[in-house]
Amino acid sequence: MLKSKDISCLIVDDELIAREVIETHLKSLPNIKIIASCNNAIEAFGYIRYTRIDLVFLDINMPEISGISFAKSINKDIKIIFTTAYRDYAVEGFELQAVDYLLKPISFDRLLKAVNNYFEIYSEQKDKVIEKSNSSRFMFVRSDRRMIKINFDDIIYIESYSDYIKIHLAEKTIVTRETISAVEGKLPVKKFIRIHRSYIISINNIASFTNEEIVINNKSLPISRGYKKEVLSILENY
Repeated sequence: MLKSKDISCLIVDDELIAREVIETHLKSLPNIKIIASCNNAIEAFGYIRYTRIDLVFLDINMPEISGISFAKSINKDIKIIFTTAYRDYAVEGFELQAVDYLLKPISFDRLLKAVNNYFEIYSEQKDKVIEKSNSSRFMFVRSDRRMIKINFDDIIYIESYSDYIKIHLAEKTIVTRETISAVEGKLPVKKFIRIHRSYIISINNIASFTNEEIVINNKSLPISRGYKKEVLSILENY
């Protein structure tokens, strides 16, 4: 874990949901200080002018000033992690010596890897974040007007239904209005994996898997195209 100064970060994206997902992920990491979350490059310029910024999570496809133009115009000491829904921009992004290039929807594990890349390459202290700093074995979620304690080891999988989620346990199912991305940020990285926009599964409870699906608790869950490469890489090397 980084033992020196905090890393000052800026989030720049014209999509509110995208900014909220990144912010939720970053809040789970130690030594990361979010200075601001901006919906356009012009607003971001204001923070860079008067505040020390180390790292920017930068959407590429934005109105008025694109992420590429913004990256070319700022101090090169400020490092960039590009975020976008389009794979076609990757080459140009890396030509600007970006730390990493994240394809939306951005999972916690993938963002963690990008932050570790920054620490490895640019930090004075070479240690990685390594893993989410959540030493507890449980979390609390709101359900039926009360906060329910859920042990991580009891979770089989989590299922999203628009504005609420179902947390499937061995003996029961808990329903809460939290988003699946917010809950993802609370989970231990090595025990859970996002396989689809609507599903997070407990790795220890997997019965079998193919390139297309995972069987868990006698239920077949799809692996979506956007998560497939990362999911298969983790499971095949687990």
